[in-house]
Amino acid sequence: MDMQQLHPDRSHEAPIFMQLYRRYREAINTGKLRPGDRVPSVRSLASELNLARGTVERAYQMLTSEGYFLARGPAGTVISPGLPSLAKPAATTPSKVSGKAAARPTSVASGHPRPLQLGLPALDAFPRKTWVRLAGRHLRSLDGAAMSYPDAQGQQSLRRAIAAYLGVSRGIACAHEQVFVTAGYRGALELICRTLLKPGEVGWVEDPGYLFARQFLEYAGMQLTPVPVDEEGMEVATGQQLAAKAGFAVVTPTHQSPLGMAMSLPRRLQLLDWASRNRAWVIEDDYDSEFRYHGQPLPPLKSLDRDGRVLYTGTFSKVLFPGLRLAYLIVPTSQVERFRNSANQLGGPGSPQQQATVADFMEQGHFARHLRRMRSLYAARRGYLVDALLQQFDDRLQIQSQAGGIHLLAKLTRRESDRTLAQAAQSDGLAIAALSQWQVRRSGHGGLLMGFANVTDAAMAQTLARRLQAAFQSR
Repeated sequence: MDMQQLHPDRSHEAPIFMQLYRRYREAINTGKLRPGDRVPSVRSLASELNLARGTVERAYQMLTSEGYFLARGPAGTVISPGLPSLAKPAATTPSKVSGKAAARPTSVASGHPRPLQLGLPALDAFPRKTWVRLAGRHLRSLDGAAMSYPDAQGQQSLRRAIAAYLGVSRGIACAHEQVFVTAGYRGALELICRTLLKPGEVGWVEDPGYLFARQFLEYAGMQLTPVPVDEEGMEVATGQQLAAKAGFAVVTPTHQSPLGMAMSLPRRLQLLDWASRNRAWVIEDDYDSEFRYHGQPLPPLKSLDRDGRVLYTGTFSKVLFPGLRLAYLIVPTSQVERFRNSANQLGGPGSPQQQATVADFMEQGHFARHLRRMRSLYAARRGYLVDALLQQFDDRLQIQSQAGGIHLLAKLTRRESDRTLAQAAQSDGLAIAALSQWQVRRSGHGGLLMGFANVTDAAMAQTLARRLQAAFQSR
């Protein structure tokens, strides 16, 4: 690729790093750059184009996070070998697969982040240099203790950091002995199932509710009762009518998944009263509580728990990055020994060095600073996508208001199949989910779930909205 084609237009309104990002992506999509081709180093390209290294590095980070680039350390950076051939072939062979979707290749290889993907934080804004420095220190100082069998409950330094953070940010008074570090949220659910629940046990889940929690619990052999939600969260009275003697309930009270409302205080107290009277367990998934753009969040259920019935879970996947596969579970003091025995059988959360890096990241203040930056960034990025969708779709989509989170819900105002629309978008490489897939009992109009954390500016949002409109029209 000719370097001249990468020269930015300084009079253009788009930031220079975004111009570089788009020109590289266009060169890949048109076949000018092919899988495996090497690209200039950050230093050499910055020198050639007379740019700051940080500008080039930011563009490279975006391209790497989206799967276009693959960094190979001293061997340099190349166009990801896993990318399909994106350029149109000179001659086409009729496909044996019918339908328009067969003709559309995805924009990135399977497994890489896709536009509008749910549950994905802003990868371009993660403080990588700080992280690499902290991780490198632990790797360089590898000692005998770090090389021995790890604590199945999790690194003590990380458990202490989590307990301190929750005490300040969420008002949860807990000792580090109550903290269990797990391999993601599913790891927390598995630990709960192995310790407190029996196959076939009846439990409440929100409807609509977090799809992957429901799938895991069904896989673990639980009998789930879908309980509807309204503007105040889970309808506890309905749950008591449907399955009064259930053994557990799974809720997302701070930011209901996927609708976004907060559970009202009366409902929280009602749920805790039910759990206390029936000796049931409440599994509180406090996801996205860190990302609230206005107002103060209600206290978590765990901070209101006086009878030791709440099992509190949180994850680092959405606040740092999913590749960590780290979450945490806070258990009542009376249950610590039972959970410790189960954790010893399950093997624990994995790499001690990675846990130690997270602990340093929290203890040295980087975590709190990162969250503050992300709240402001996500509020802006949500605005980019909302404005673009409203401009492109007018009254066809109704965007739900929300106080936080990293995804938005666009409800359909017409009688259309949200699954059909989502499949059309997915065939064009847009990772949109249908609301009806997160529901057990279908009710009302459908909706579309979209992650906005990686929508970096208004121009990208407009492009994605146009792609979405084109995908809908092509179905």
